[in-house]
Amino acid sequence: MRKLYPDARSALEGLTFDGMTVMAGGFGLCGIPENLIAALRDSGTKGMTVISNNAGVDGFGLGQLLETRQIAKMISSYVGENKEFERQYLAGELELEFNPQGTLAERIRAGGAGIPAFFTATGVGTLVAEGKEVRNFDGRDYVMETGLVADLSIVKAWKADERGNLVFRKTARNFNPMMATAGKACVVEVEEIVPTGSLDPDQIHTPGIYVDRLIKGTFEKRIEQRTVRQREGA
Repeated sequence: MRKLYPDARSALEGLTFDGMTVMAGGFGLCGIPENLIAALRDSGTKGMTVISNNAGVDGFGLGQLLETRQIAKMISSYVGENKEFERQYLAGELELEFNPQGTLAERIRAGGAGIPAFFTATGVGTLVAEGKEVRNFDGRDYVMETGLVADLSIVKAWKADERGNLVFRKTARNFNPMMATAGKACVVEVEEIVPTGSLDPDQIHTPGIYVDRLIKGTFEKRIEQRTVRQREGA
């Protein structure tokens, strides 16, 4: 099966359609699929539901898709860095399904594992539990959460071999690996592609069986908030 594609645009051909659900990896701006997000923007796909830990920032990451009004709904856990997101949500132009961060991670992992639902104590007695089944186990209440599956997962890894076996680095490992398992199609961008057999099998985080298409990208790796320690006496 051919997995290597020359660029993000060609890697998405035949996979996008209006109203689709997309999982986009990354934690803040760390480990986001920069090239594939830009290619989604250029595809003109509209009405997307996007599952992501965050909503990017204004003008970068998923913020690009918000500016072009291609996202109809976000399923996220943190959206505090994007003023355009805030404006659209408060104006009723964007639907939001808010999740505690751990719950979002487990919903994605469950979807990839074929688990339709699970119970968690997180959110019981809060707005998170409204409209959901609550069940008591051993004297404690738990709220039912459903697993998440997407039409397309776009993932960023550090390194891959030609069969799509993936290695992630540090914070980029937070959401990307589980999203790779939970998409009906998975497209991955990496910093380096090595020959098959070059990676130590014990170091592979995501097996290539989950990866449908693969590209070598170029990355800006923007920092979300840059702060410095204030000098004494300043």
